[in-house]
Amino acid sequence: MKTLAIYSPKGGVGKTTLAVNLAWCASQLSNRATLLWELDSQGAAAYLLGENADPRTRAQSVLGRDISPDTLIRQTQYPGLSILPADKSLQSLDGFLRDLGRRKRLSKLIASLPDAFERVILDCPPGLNEISEQIFRAADVLVVPLSPSPLTWRSLDEVRDHLSRTFKKHPPILPVFSMVDRRRTLHRRALEQEPDWPVIPASSQMEQVSVRQAPLCSFDRTSPAAKALTDLWAGIERKLASLPHRAAD
Repeated sequence: MKTLAIYSPKGGVGKTTLAVNLAWCASQLSNRATLLWELDSQGAAAYLLGENADPRTRAQSVLGRDISPDTLIRQTQYPGLSILPADKSLQSLDGFLRDLGRRKRLSKLIASLPDAFERVILDCPPGLNEISEQIFRAADVLVVPLSPSPLTWRSLDEVRDHLSRTFKKHPPILPVFSMVDRRRTLHRRALEQEPDWPVIPASSQMEQVSVRQAPLCSFDRTSPAAKALTDLWAGIERKLASLPHRAAD
């Protein structure tokens, strides 16, 4: 089992859309039994997968160990792809985890998941807070989508500085340019500064993910955005395969 966190210190960078599409790639292209764990109280990942909201608010109870993760895990319409959906109870998750005082609660819960899951993908809320501290301890790789703007490097530097100051060891960071419009001079300049970063283009096809409530590659495999997603996933799989085995906490 390897854990991939889709995390950004800033909102509005296509984080959840990326998480959903990578979860689809993991399960459908790599044939990995995959769990998409939603930690963002907005519940957008479940929506993008066409999952109906559960009126019961219990997602935080999983973190409190009042209920088992198995209680809330659902199989989606895509074989091999399950989701642990968020709900409004996660709106107070940051304070709950701070009061709980269990710094490795999330990593231990992930380690307790059924062995059948080969990939756990965390759809993370933005910000540097107690939730992100748990995520940093639990993840094997951090995928950080960033908009191609001057604030990109500032926000990424904040994360890097925080990790280096707070942790002796931390997961590797994979920055990804998200929602790129190559017609814009600012975007082109950003890509020139970091030519090795993966690029997910802005496109009408990607916008259809929320309209159709389906991952892009499930209805379009030929567009530039779809190819960028599959290429990104292939690179992530190579990175995960190169990582040493990490013993459960």
